[in-house]
Amino acid sequence: MNSVVVVIIGLVVAIIGYRIYAKYIDIKIMKADPKKATPAKMYMDGVEFMPTSKNILFGYQFKSIAGAAPIIGPIIAIQWGWLPALLWILAGAFFIGWVQDYSSAMIAMRKEGASFGGLSHRLISPRARIILLSFIYFYLLLIAGAFGNVVVSTAIGLKAAPMAWLFLTIGGILAGQMIYRWKKDIILTTVVTVVIALIGIWLGTLAPSNTIIGDSLANSRVLWAIAAFVFCYFAAVLPIWRFALPINYVGAYIVFIGLFFGIIGVLVLHPDFTLPAYTGFSIKIGPLWPILFVTIACGAISGWHSIVSSSGTARQLEYETDARPVGGGVMFVEMMLAIFALVIAGSIYASPAEYGAALGKGAGVVFSAGVSKFLGVLGLPASIGASYGSVMMIVLAVTILQLVVRFMRVATSELLGDVSPIFKNAHIGTIIASLLGILLVLTGWFQYLWVLFGGANQLMASLALMLVVAYLMSEGRSAAYAFYPMIFMFITTVAALLYTSYGLLSRVFTGVVKGTEAIVGNTLMGFVGFFLVIAALILAVEGAKAFNRYRAIRAEAAPAKA
Repeated sequence: MNSVVVVIIGLVVAIIGYRIYAKYIDIKIMKADPKKATPAKMYMDGVEFMPTSKNILFGYQFKSIAGAAPIIGPIIAIQWGWLPALLWILAGAFFIGWVQDYSSAMIAMRKEGASFGGLSHRLISPRARIILLSFIYFYLLLIAGAFGNVVVSTAIGLKAAPMAWLFLTIGGILAGQMIYRWKKDIILTTVVTVVIALIGIWLGTLAPSNTIIGDSLANSRVLWAIAAFVFCYFAAVLPIWRFALPINYVGAYIVFIGLFFGIIGVLVLHPDFTLPAYTGFSIKIGPLWPILFVTIACGAISGWHSIVSSSGTARQLEYETDARPVGGGVMFVEMMLAIFALVIAGSIYASPAEYGAALGKGAGVVFSAGVSKFLGVLGLPASIGASYGSVMMIVLAVTILQLVVRFMRVATSELLGDVSPIFKNAHIGTIIASLLGILLVLTGWFQYLWVLFGGANQLMASLALMLVVAYLMSEGRSAAYAFYPMIFMFITTVAALLYTSYGLLSRVFTGVVKGTEAIVGNTLMGFVGFFLVIAALILAVEGAKAFNRYRAIRAEAAPAKA
């Protein structure tokens, strides 16, 4: 198949999904009301709650949800063939992805900006709150270790990245000042700050980190790990308008520009897919179902999005009607990023063997090569194109990482705040999260935990949808649009975790794994996977009880209405 056809199909699905399906749910089911006061207005404190234009929030939401996963997932999943990967990206985003993102923001707004901890307590049960918060903290820790490693590895592997990172930070801080303090025009602010970030990418190619601080420091994992989490510390403790929001906003344009001109390059070059459409149900990394559905998360459906939408975006939405373009619309843009990554993996290599050799060096290498090729069609030198693709990776990773630490600080307060008031302190919660993240990155334990990330991420999605269903049932509204995706995601994720955990433990018990560290790591992963399944089943039971309770209440109310 030609890559242009794939891009057009993606655009058609996005337009129909946003303009028809999402609009129907927004108007008929959720009944978004532009006149209703949002938490951002009711509780404005300039720190967590801040009324923000949907034009700014669009960029913030995109960069907050679109980490490296919508790139890495499709590039890895194409090993089953590009057709299964494409179908899951399209169907996942259309039927589940935007549903979760949009609905998570809406129910959090309707419940006064409550996080998932508060929502689970109100909508499910007190027990569900404790279990869900514990799960969320562990889940966020997985992300901190994984994306912390992406940032550190990219800073070491691409010596131009640190300069780009620095200028992105400068541009983002300036954007916050221009918008919220100096009240400058948003277009002027965007142009100035994005140009600053682009200059940083160019300067990085002229003055790589090893020429400034020397090879020893430029290759130091300790240095870049500390730098990454110091960056995250400021993102977590400063008012959201001063650091996290504007940096994500500016960073979004770096990705938008790369995605836009990359797709233009695809349209100009219009290559055919060279990799097979389908290779088989079972491959080396596992069976198509359920493993494909946790390999591709972001770009189709990702539990991380629900955390962002509920704990961050819902507290900044100025009007309820902004939830559809910000929550739903951004998900379809991320879907196009995943399709772009799939086109890269499927079309730039002459054979599966050539693709396999490149993938062995890392998914980031595959993506950078593709960006270089498609931007090169437009006249950009190959070296700058490859650098731009790699910088997109670090921009995607570092802006996710800063939000993870911010949300871990909130989760620490909710989990342990009743034990001791000290855990409610923003600085204490942030320092704890940062130290744990640094520990995972520097010890390498994230590698053993990462294999569970896909399952944990999609399990988070099913639990978020469970809260959406509970809300809709409590309000007496139709929950079908969220209920069936919840069932699919729950069954698929539990199956994936059981498959992965059983495989890890069987390798240990049959003696396939050698070495103390590998044995301990695989054993730990296996038991943690089973623990996640048990936690999910307990939450499912609590959710079923809540659903039955709401059905009973509605049944009792029906005769009275009659």
